[in-house]
Amino acid sequence: MENIKVIHWGLGAMGSGMAKHLLTKQGIEIVGGIIKNEKQEGMDLGEYLGLERKIGVSVTNEVEKLLQDKQADVVIIAIDSFTRNVFPAIKMAVEAGKNVITIAEEMAAPQAQEPKLAAEIDRLAKLHGVTVLGTGINPGFVLDALIIMLTGACLDVKKIKAARVNDLSPFGPTVMRTQGVGSTVEEFQRGLASGEIVGHIGFQESVYMIAKALGWELDEIKETREPIISNTYRETPYVKVEPGMVAGCKHIAYGLKNGEAIITLEHPQQILPEKEGVNTGDFIWIEGTPDICINDKPEIPGGIGTMAVATNMIPHVIKASPGLVTMRDLPLPSAYMGDWRELLK
Repeated sequence: MENIKVIHWGLGAMGSGMAKHLLTKQGIEIVGGIIKNEKQEGMDLGEYLGLERKIGVSVTNEVEKLLQDKQADVVIIAIDSFTRNVFPAIKMAVEAGKNVITIAEEMAAPQAQEPKLAAEIDRLAKLHGVTVLGTGINPGFVLDALIIMLTGACLDVKKIKAARVNDLSPFGPTVMRTQGVGSTVEEFQRGLASGEIVGHIGFQESVYMIAKALGWELDEIKETREPIISNTYRETPYVKVEPGMVAGCKHIAYGLKNGEAIITLEHPQQILPEKEGVNTGDFIWIEGTPDICINDKPEIPGGIGTMAVATNMIPHVIKASPGLVTMRDLPLPSAYMGDWRELLK
């Protein structure tokens, strides 16, 4: 049986991490890497990833040629967060007859905010006989798929509340800007109004996925974003925060039915939360029969978790029926230490 063949489109922090991970796995083979920088055209992927060996696969920015010339089972796309922005790449890969996994947050359930594009992706995928999945640690796992799975132990569910409290310190300047870290309160409010500060991307998608899984018809989804104001001096390699400045964003989403929040998802993110006694973690509370409470401290690391969920779904996506799918449509993800080709039998 041939190896599972993968093309990586986007080799930034997440894309490179996934490529390095797959190079350690048996039964899987990377056959191409797509990059932006023309100056690095033709570089061996091993060298591009900073490994001490060549792997005999070149990186390229000639996307169409690679997609048409290379036989591959799946393309992993890690280039953007938004469905509208990643749609052209998905379309190209699908039309080349490749399954797609993307870590674009909105693609976890694009029906929530981009129903027309979601329908078009589904149509194209079915036309070309392939499957498209958006996933990651969040959305894609902690605040949706994991919650859905836990409700499987309930006879009924009345309300769901969950929170992911994490440390932004490892992230770079782009994330700091989108979370408002290092701004004044006034700058934070202006950033919200202009769209420069967005908080967490994916709440609409997570709420949508949970409601669909439980058969809840929501009246609306509301979101709030508030600055987390620091009382202490905090500093990372990318930002300095004085007392009174913004250290992060408290973002909450509510799934409302008859004026009541039956789904509440919280994601307060800040740098160095321990400076003010905040413990990070993933927390899930389900009010039902029975009640369920799950606490995980500290939180599942976002980067590693995203790489793991996306790559561990490769066999499930390859085996799935054609079309656009979400995590609730596929078998449960798991790590696999054996030959990945066994998962396709």
